[in-house]
Amino acid sequence: MEFLLDTVDIAAIQKYVNIIPLSGVTSNPSIVKKAGKIDFFSHMRQIRQIIGPDATLHAQVVGTTTDAMLDDAHHILKEIDDQVYIKVPTNEAGLAAIKQLKAENVNVTATAIYTTFQGNLAIAAGADYLAPYYNRMVNMDIDADRVIHDLATQIERDHAKTKILAASFHTVQQVNAAFANGAQAATMGADILQTALNVPAIGAAVADFTHDWESLYGQDSTITSL
Repeated sequence: MEFLLDTVDIAAIQKYVNIIPLSGVTSNPSIVKKAGKIDFFSHMRQIRQIIGPDATLHAQVVGTTTDAMLDDAHHILKEIDDQVYIKVPTNEAGLAAIKQLKAENVNVTATAIYTTFQGNLAIAAGADYLAPYYNRMVNMDIDADRVIHDLATQIERDHAKTKILAASFHTVQQVNAAFANGAQAATMGADILQTALNVPAIGAAVADFTHDWESLYGQDSTITSL
C-alpha cells in the first residue's frame, strides 16, 4: 500500500512525513488554489526537498489541448525535476499526451477517471498510475468500488505495471474500500488522516494504559525512568 497526501500545504506535509510512511504528494489546480497564489515551481521544489527523492511527486497539466498539455508537462519537468509524475486528464487530448509522454519515458498519472473504460485506455497507453475519483463517482451514482475492482482485475490480467492511485475521498471508510477493492495507492487530504488517527477510543485506551502504569510506578513515570 502507498499512502499519499493530496495537498501542497507545507506544514501538513512536514508534519506527516515524520508520522506515516508517506509515499508521495499529489496536487492539482484546485488543490493549489487552496494555498493561494503561491510561487508554484519554488513551492513544488520545496515539497520535493521535504519528501525526498524516493517519494513520488505528482503535478497536473492545465492545458486543454494535447500540445498545450505536452508543453505544460515539459515545463514542469524542467522547473521541478525530471522525476515528477505528470498528471494528465483521461480524455481524448489527454490520452494522446499520455502516449507521447510515455514514448519519452516520462512518469505519468492518468487522472480524472470516472469509468472503467477510461482506466482501461490509460492502462493500454502505459500510464504509471490511474487516479479514479472515488467520492465524485459516488456523488454521480457510479459504483466506485466496482470501477476500482475492474481496473485492478484488468491490470492483473495484462500483467501491467500500472498502479491504481485512488483519489477524491471524504471519509476514512472510502479509503479503506478503495484498498479493499484493489487500489495499490490512495491520496488523501490531511483531514482524513487526522480523523483516522484521532478516534476518541484511541486516546481513551492510551490514557488507561498511562493510568495503570502510574498507579504502580508513580505519577509521570515511564519505562525510561525505571
